[in-house]
Amino acid sequence: MSGLWLAKAPLVLASKSTARQGLLKAAGIPFDIIAAEIDERSVEAPLRAEGAPATAIAAHLARAKALAISTYAPSRLVIGADQVLALGSEIFTKPESRAAAREQLARLSGQTHALQSAVCVARDGTVLFEAISTANMTCRVLSPDFIDRYIAVAGDAVLTSVGAYQVEGLGVHLFDKIDGDQATILGLPLLPLLAFLREEGSLAA
Repeated sequence: MSGLWLAKAPLVLASKSTARQGLLKAAGIPFDIIAAEIDERSVEAPLRAEGAPATAIAAHLARAKALAISTYAPSRLVIGADQVLALGSEIFTKPESRAAAREQLARLSGQTHALQSAVCVARDGTVLFEAISTANMTCRVLSPDFIDRYIAVAGDAVLTSVGAYQVEGLGVHLFDKIDGDQATILGLPLLPLLAFLREEGSLAA
């Protein structure tokens, strides 16, 4: 390896998320992809039944992904990440249809919701590091006509993320105000992760 990356092997990213891949690439972090094929709804179900907060659910899912893949990649640092959208105590998941996306956007209209992004780093079945960061997203008041137009233009992309938007694209039209860093919005607490990797010795300090 060269540049800022000092470890002998790349990271392993337990995710197919192109947004997370883009963040790591932009930061010059080499990585391999071994996506964690877990049933997220089943994994989070006990926590949701207990009324656990969004932060706990996001952390639990990120941990489950990292630990699942770390058993397949001996001695490698594995990153698991997840993001949960919370509107007060209501927790959103990816919409399953355009109709569901329309309902989600109507619920978010004129409200401030929180994106809770969690990351976990594991090696050989042991958690080494965890962090959670929050972005507060204030939607402008969205008319039914605008929501219909937005979904028509965005297409099935509205089904690929919680809240039915990608703020780095057309989703930016939904908002009046955003409080939080771009990496958190995209689903990876990057600055805490980089700090850990420097302390761990994988990144140049």
